Amino acid sequence: MHFIEEIQTRLSSYQILINEEDKKSYETDWRGRYQGDSLAVVFPKTIDEVIWTVQCCIKHNIKIVPQSGNTSLCGGSVPITSIPSIIINLSKLNQIREIDLDNNTITVESGVILGQLSDLALKNDRLFPLSMASEGSAQIGGVISTNAGGTAVIRYGTMRALVLGLEVVLPSGELWQGLTGLRKDNTGYDLKQLFIGAEGTLGIITAATLKLLPLPKTKEVYWATTNSVQHTVNVLNHLKKIIGDQICAFEIISSACLQLIKKHFPQLVLPHHEEGDWAILIELDYFNEPQDNHSIFMDCIEKGTVNDVAIAVNEQQRDHFWSIREHIPLAEKREGFSIKHDISLPISSIPQFILEAINEVSKLIPSVGNVCFGHLGDGNLHFNFTNPSQMTKEEFLSLTPTVNQIVYDLVYHFNGSLSAEHGIGQLKVNSLKKYKSQLELSLMQKIKYAIDPTNIMNPGKMLLPNND
Repeated sequence: MHFIEEIQTRLSSYQILINEEDKKSYETDWRGRYQGDSLAVVFPKTIDEVIWTVQCCIKHNIKIVPQSGNTSLCGGSVPITSIPSIIINLSKLNQIREIDLDNNTITVESGVILGQLSDLALKNDRLFPLSMASEGSAQIGGVISTNAGGTAVIRYGTMRALVLGLEVVLPSGELWQGLTGLRKDNTGYDLKQLFIGAEGTLGIITAATLKLLPLPKTKEVYWATTNSVQHTVNVLNHLKKIIGDQICAFEIISSACLQLIKKHFPQLVLPHHEEGDWAILIELDYFNEPQDNHSIFMDCIEKGTVNDVAIAVNEQQRDHFWSIREHIPLAEKREGFSIKHDISLPISSIPQFILEAINEVSKLIPSVGNVCFGHLGDGNLHFNFTNPSQMTKEEFLSLTPTVNQIVYDLVYHFNGSLSAEHGIGQLKVNSLKKYKSQLELSLMQKIKYAIDPTNIMNPGKMLLPNND
């Protein structure tokens, strides 16, 4: 019996897509940069159906691409045409299994949407703190598989810090039941950590037990402007000294980002700023009544590290400030093509890195635009270059490898990383091989082979075969 015929004996017709047009959106990444061909897109509704489908793939030597909301920015959740594979989409595996308010945990299946999880926590007077622009479509399995970060990492950590237990279907077709709400478990290797951030290359995450936190009593959101990136670092250090871990988010936005917002979303009224200013978006969370913090920026203003400060006076204004930040990727997309980098650096190195990277790329591409924004509080920058008007799209994109090398060479010169929160996928697999040490790559390959010796799970993503 052929593979398609066999899965049709077990799953309902609406759980299997084999028509080319029906499969297309699942075979194309969010940016439209990668598109592959799959034999089928399969939508299991139960754990048993996931296990059975994996076992069927093993029997027929078919590779598997695990997929959640398909919001990957690196091509990690779509197939590679040259590798016969199916997509196992987990969107129908979307049950809330348990909420334990005394233990402050929630156990959910992989297809639960991040925004819905956050809303459910809120209804139970709890906080699930991970927040990002794609939370309306990103699903928990993918968020864990990419170790997503978002805007609140400075206080609450990445997804890795929020996962207590996992349930995983392994490449062997076995089910590893590692769901637990324990904060302490010193009984050997912490196996769940292998699957967090592995981008589906070691198994299919089907459920997770996650931390819930007390709901903050008050939120304050500020919009400040400064003259330089070094000033933004100075402001961050000042706030850390006087209010510590009350800082939930600390975002920086370059002047070029603000100009793009003005151009493409003129309805979003921007707070006052001068041309060339950097904006800082700051959110503070208080679990007790806040003290009078309206003077926290006075020292910065007196020293000249801050030009202007506006505080959101109500929820509508808080949402407006954040909406400006969240519209930057959309404005950038409307502007045209860009060469993107999701990088992390020691915070102390960021000002010098930005200066040197822009100077070096400008030598290669005169008049190139730079769009820089991101989570300065945890050292994560979205550092992108936009197509100059006098250069064709093809000419510009042909320089991508050279621009990447300039940026990544500087990133590693400053002891940074070429991927902060978007993962490796297909996009950065060759760069990872270049910048990771041979020892690190060898250890990663050994882990992959130990768990997935036939390379059935998401082949061609993150790691290249040893002979490549």
